Amino acid sequence: MIRLDKFLSEASPYSRRDVRGLVKRGAVSVNGVSAKAPDMKVNENQDVICVNGEHIIYRKFIYLMMNKPQGYLSATEDDRDPVVIDLLPEEYRHFSPFPVGRLDKDTEGLLLLTNDGQFDHELMSPRKNLFKRYYAELDKPAVEEDITSFASGMEFKEFTAKPARLEIDPDDPRKVFVEIAEGKYHQVKRMCERVGKTVIFLKRVAIGPLQLDGTLAAGQVRELTQEEYALLMSK
Repeated sequence: MIRLDKFLSEASPYSRRDVRGLVKRGAVSVNGVSAKAPDMKVNENQDVICVNGEHIIYRKFIYLMMNKPQGYLSATEDDRDPVVIDLLPEEYRHFSPFPVGRLDKDTEGLLLLTNDGQFDHELMSPRKNLFKRYYAELDKPAVEEDITSFASGMEFKEFTAKPARLEIDPDDPRKVFVEIAEGKYHQVKRMCERVGKTVIFLKRVAIGPLQLDGTLAAGQVRELTQEEYALLMSK
């Protein structure tokens, strides 16, 4: 059991103060009956709770897929630049979600957001060995030797990149797919630079088995399905 005002403050954009006003105006109902007090106890899994006739479903955690556009930081706030949280509808913002990992400001594509710390920990854990797949466009054609270089791992000043996968588009060798099991700062760009190429466009298209929803326009977001969540957590 949970207090009605707590239920609504966690499950909807309304604050506890808002709930007091809504209850006073008769805008809140529990199982079809107008709520009498904001501190009344409700069962979050069984009772039907509505605000202005809209059924409010209780949930503690949210899991979102975003098609991140260029120009946004993978952060919850920043003093200078826009952040991905700015793109979220209000219905999600009140859950205080944060990005799972990061994408560079000028990189677009698949970004996950959640307010579930355990979910974030699971996906970011090195033992998960979860490959991230990127589509990149280069200033010069990739060659077969580059595939070997990526597969061998690379030594950088502050880290050693694990073996990565490089696929070259047979119709246009300036277009490649890169899969890495970690996400160091500018890693894909730096690995490409190591073999003499500059990345001019970069987009993440998959995290492990999860593919970016092709129907999401840049800046759009949707919740993960139960099947997608299970797929991520099973790997």
